[in-house]
Amino acid sequence: MLSYNVELDGKTVLVTGAAGFIGSNLVMRLFHDFRNIRVIGVDSITDYYDVNIKYERLKEIELLNRDWTFVHASIADKDAVERIFSEDRISVVVNLAAQAGVRYSITNPDAYVQSNLIGFYNILEACRHYEVEHLVYASSSSVYGSNKTVPYSTDDKVDNPVSLYAATKKSNELMAHAYSKLYNIPSTGLRFFTVYGPAGRPDMAYFGFTDKLVKGETIKIFNYGNCKRDFTYVDDIVEGVVRVMQHAPEKDNGEDGLPIPPYKVYNIGNSHPENLLEFVTILQEELVRAGVLPKDYDFDSHKELVPMQPGDVPVTYADTTSLEQDFAFKPGTSLRDGLRNFAEWYVKFYNTEK
Repeated sequence: MLSYNVELDGKTVLVTGAAGFIGSNLVMRLFHDFRNIRVIGVDSITDYYDVNIKYERLKEIELLNRDWTFVHASIADKDAVERIFSEDRISVVVNLAAQAGVRYSITNPDAYVQSNLIGFYNILEACRHYEVEHLVYASSSSVYGSNKTVPYSTDDKVDNPVSLYAATKKSNELMAHAYSKLYNIPSTGLRFFTVYGPAGRPDMAYFGFTDKLVKGETIKIFNYGNCKRDFTYVDDIVEGVVRVMQHAPEKDNGEDGLPIPPYKVYNIGNSHPENLLEFVTILQEELVRAGVLPKDYDFDSHKELVPMQPGDVPVTYADTTSLEQDFAFKPGTSLRDGLRNFAEWYVKFYNTEK
């Protein structure tokens, strides 16, 4: 196991995408775990999905009454990023701001170029000029594309993305590697696998299915239900991020006297792919249990098996060996526990109890 070399107590941390699903949970966890920590959050709060959920997440953070500053801005705005870094001595950056979603990237590519490429470049430039101790950034399991080798290892070649979203995330890893090499910036990329949980993203399957079932609409199960996903509960993702933040890849020089890139990439996934049909079965059981749907709900009449969609892959499966070896951590929240927590949140947030 690696020893921690980044102290977070008393430091200033920048979390981009702070109104997002992972970002907001990370901010609350940092305030819970560390003393005298200052957190600056930045988010553009786009209307890609219901902004009320984003504002509710921010309200929860504000209720903690800690040293918290929120900046409503896009990381694609270079001047805004420059102001944030120039006004505070930022020690660690966690870049979670990104335009997410595979299917949306097919119809709205510009959003991905702006946030995921230009925005990430602005963050890298700021880290270069203001000498942060550690840059941690979100990559994605989507970089593996239609990789035939499972489980997915960070040693696998990922040169064949099947969506623009995946291509931007792979580009982030390449850009971070170049900046680590050229400017000796310690950076760690995290490939997240299908994150879910309370107050999550409404465009994700579990959330979208729930919305449709509540309205009596039909849910479409892609690839005729023959997809498998490595569903990872948000608390497990945050646990991994917090541990990784505290160890920056070590700086060192090679035989040529030039820096060896202080650069690392990890998978964070549950390492237990679930069949989509089994996932839907558990979801509907937990929705009934929580009172989101009535006990006599006719699920069979609200399900439609359809072909695979462009940009999708049949399976995601994380090899987390490196994460376990370096940080003694392996995500382990069961799908049933995670979906139960989501269903109970859904009842409270939308007041849908039947």
